[in-house]
Amino acid sequence: MTSSDAQHRLGLLLVDDHTIVREGLRRILEAAADPWQITEAGSGFQALECLRRQPFGMAIVDLSMPGMNGLELIKRIKSEYPQVMVLVLSMHAEEQYALRSFSAGANGYVTKDTASAELVAAVRKVAAGGAYVTTSLAERVVQQLNGATQAPRHAQLSDREMEVLQRIVAGQRPTEIAAALHLSVKTVSTHKSRIQDKLQLPNTAALIRYGLEHQLGAPEDSDFGRRSS
Repeated sequence: MTSSDAQHRLGLLLVDDHTIVREGLRRILEAAADPWQITEAGSGFQALECLRRQPFGMAIVDLSMPGMNGLELIKRIKSEYPQVMVLVLSMHAEEQYALRSFSAGANGYVTKDTASAELVAAVRKVAAGGAYVTTSLAERVVQQLNGATQAPRHAQLSDREMEVLQRIVAGQRPTEIAAALHLSVKTVSTHKSRIQDKLQLPNTAALIRYGLEHQLGAPEDSDFGRRSS
């Protein structure tokens, strides 16, 4: 490969805290034989460090990561590196996660259970300047946006409140949530109270039932999430 060819290769940054997931994604992308240069990062902070060191055309970002989650990372990328396209790869097929991702600045959204069939097409579409979302998810998003279906109560939660709710559903204690999100236990308790008020739920058990009923999956750094990856 000539230096000119190397300059025209699209730099892809894979961001996921699970090594086995990154390896699987790399295999899918390399099998496509497209001229992509792939770099891996195991956290949002590592991803930002990679972006500081070298140029990338696209970041493929997992939503649920310990420390800096995917939504925070998308916002940082779009603020500091606006030329970098972002494709979200998530375990969540619930439309609220897609809506939040696009609001944060994402260019595409693919669920992990469809990655083997759709990841390459999604990368090509986003790299060409388009947006990508699966047909079934797009239909649900549009129906919610145009009022054909009623938005769930958790649509009114902030991104941070949604993340706290996920962790409550996963069975994490306030001290564990505080450590994972770099917050004080008092702040976590405040978030929990606001979540209960917004969802009109009386206690933790009701929050967990609500989360399970609406398939608000646990974050991937929990034991549940690791089994779901």
